Amino acid sequence: MHVAADPTERYKVTEVLKDASVAGLSVCRTWAFSDGGDRALQISPGVYDERVFQGLDFVIAEAKKYGVRLILSFVNQWNDFGGKAQYKVVTRLNSITKVAYKDDPTIMAWELMNEPRDQADYSGKTVNGWVQEMASFVKSLDNKHLLEVGMEGFYGDSIPERKSVNPGYQVGTDFISNHLINEIDFATIHAYTDQWVSGQSDDAQLVWMEKWITSHWEDARNILKKPLVLAEFGKSSRGQGSRDIFMSSVYRNVYNLAKEGGTMGGSLVWQLMAHGMENYDDGYCIVLGQNPSTTQIISDQAHVMAALAHSFN
Repeated sequence: MHVAADPTERYKVTEVLKDASVAGLSVCRTWAFSDGGDRALQISPGVYDERVFQGLDFVIAEAKKYGVRLILSFVNQWNDFGGKAQYKVVTRLNSITKVAYKDDPTIMAWELMNEPRDQADYSGKTVNGWVQEMASFVKSLDNKHLLEVGMEGFYGDSIPERKSVNPGYQVGTDFISNHLINEIDFATIHAYTDQWVSGQSDDAQLVWMEKWITSHWEDARNILKKPLVLAEFGKSSRGQGSRDIFMSSVYRNVYNLAKEGGTMGGSLVWQLMAHGMENYDDGYCIVLGQNPSTTQIISDQAHVMAALAHSFN
């Protein structure tokens, strides 16, 4: 959306979505917020910059053109979580397609917040109250779309023994209780082994990663009884080891769990970009047209997951 707010840069959005579609990718998670700077979506609570909003309109219209569904995240990490104003986005009428966001099937799901954290209450109870309030509000505006929280997957106090799965610390969320809220339709986890368990060998990081994914899959299946999506993962090109080996291992794990049926919904790599977006590169950037081996791994996974989904229908 930040890129698309400038009409002269919109071709970059088109490039990413087109390349993703060609590779067989079907879902893109992206921001429906822009924090501060020259292209902030909200100028003040509930007051939006129309130019930036039209950028989001464009992203949705282009996704529809290339057959890509969107997960749109409302808010970035805020310590105070903010109020309900940001969720009014769902009622917008797209200036390009003339379809209200809440009625647009191009949007697969809404995300309450990207990686909510609350360092003041490690139990997860404060976040829980916030999720309940905001999820109920969003569903009152739009009951047609799926809704998820945006969780990284850290365990809290509801099942104390599960906290041993965390990477040595907590962030004030509770994977179990936060996702048991009725209005939340599927669970998410993120994973960054090169940050969360840094200092360990590549093999040790992959072992940790498999345990992280599998434990959440078990809990999503047995306790939450909701689908699970690995909504962000990646390996920095600035670190040690092979990104391709890491991604292949994670994808294999995701596929094997998905074969069990009904719980593992898929995975979203962080992050795909277009040529000329180097200023957004946080080390995890993948340009499909520039990284042929990685592109092949991503595309192969997209196709085997699509075939698996088809076999269940």
